[in-house]
Amino acid sequence: MSEWACTNIMGVKFELTTRYAEPQPVELDAFGLICSAKDRILGRLVAIKKITRPFGSAILAKQAFREVKLLRYMQHENIIGLTDVFISPNEDLYVVTELMWTNLQNLIARGPLHNDFSKYFTYQILRGLKHVHSAGIIHRDLKPSSILINENCDLRICDFGHARLQDHHMTGYVTTRYYRAPEVMLNWQEYTEKVDIWSVGCILAEMLRGKPLFPATSHADQFNLFVNLLGNPPPRTLEKIKNKHTKAFVQTLAQCKPGPLIETFPEIDKTASKLMEKMLSFDVDDRISATAGLSHPYLEPYHDPTDEPVVQSGFDWRFDNVDVSIDAWKAAVFKEVLLFRQHATQERRQNTMRNAIIKATQTQVTTTEVAAFPITEIQHSPVVDANDFTDDDMSCFLNDFI
Repeated sequence: MSEWACTNIMGVKFELTTRYAEPQPVELDAFGLICSAKDRILGRLVAIKKITRPFGSAILAKQAFREVKLLRYMQHENIIGLTDVFISPNEDLYVVTELMWTNLQNLIARGPLHNDFSKYFTYQILRGLKHVHSAGIIHRDLKPSSILINENCDLRICDFGHARLQDHHMTGYVTTRYYRAPEVMLNWQEYTEKVDIWSVGCILAEMLRGKPLFPATSHADQFNLFVNLLGNPPPRTLEKIKNKHTKAFVQTLAQCKPGPLIETFPEIDKTASKLMEKMLSFDVDDRISATAGLSHPYLEPYHDPTDEPVVQSGFDWRFDNVDVSIDAWKAAVFKEVLLFRQHATQERRQNTMRNAIIKATQTQVTTTEVAAFPITEIQHSPVVDANDFTDDDMSCFLNDFI
């Protein structure tokens, strides 16, 4: 069984297995404390997020299940990768991912980014979103702080805690206000993956200008900023507004004629402004998709349709519409943790064998000697015995939505 070590970080107790050494604080956000640590197995620094009391209620347990399941499912170069996940003796959930150097918010805080950096980051964001949207998933909370970047300018999208299935009935007011699409405010619960594209348009503008495009202080203020920059919504957009009070408010706004963004922001790249206009369309039907955005002339230096993958099978969201007990969600979370850890152990064992064969080939040893190579299974500290949560334990939970 695992050995555990308790460490106090910024007043928060971290219970980590001895696999992780030298934990240091990185960030404290609304979802928990994140620290860095040295992974003794992988031999590199990782980020560890503590989610406190994930089984405090059925809602929290369901959120924990959704996050772990999504991170297990999302495997893409531009999406943050899960390297480990475990549950401590006090039943706190720890999610371990690759450690990135900074986030886009911190970079923009230093001033506008060079057009070349903005272009490369926008390409990677859209490349990741193409993958996400192909799975029928909407991120719903894209903002500069959820875009992680390493020292090589490799980009990862993170914070999938609010991600949902593309559906007609969605929870409103999720995206941070500055990056919130107009349809979220106008129709409240009817929107598509295009809300993420609007957010990318806002982020692109912020990278090039060094400040938010729509720094609103309220719902009404934000819509006024939309209209001042983009003009009034077209008639067909107004027809889609079902709430009569919302429609009346929009119709009372002063008439503003839209103009090319390059005239408003002459300092930015002309081709970039054209892409922004396609991302910041009031009408969802006119707003560009992630796939189409990748082929826009602004991103031409990086676009490669053969290296912009989509998912092979859709994400199973059936669990999201069920109402079960805390214990059922808890069992589901433990099951996801065990599945990930079992797969990770098998993958490392295969990598160890592969490395041994490569080493044997390089040294030109005999087949007999290769067979005798000691393929030692790397210690993979289990957080719970696999027998504690079998398929039978999950049957009641699964039968509710399968």
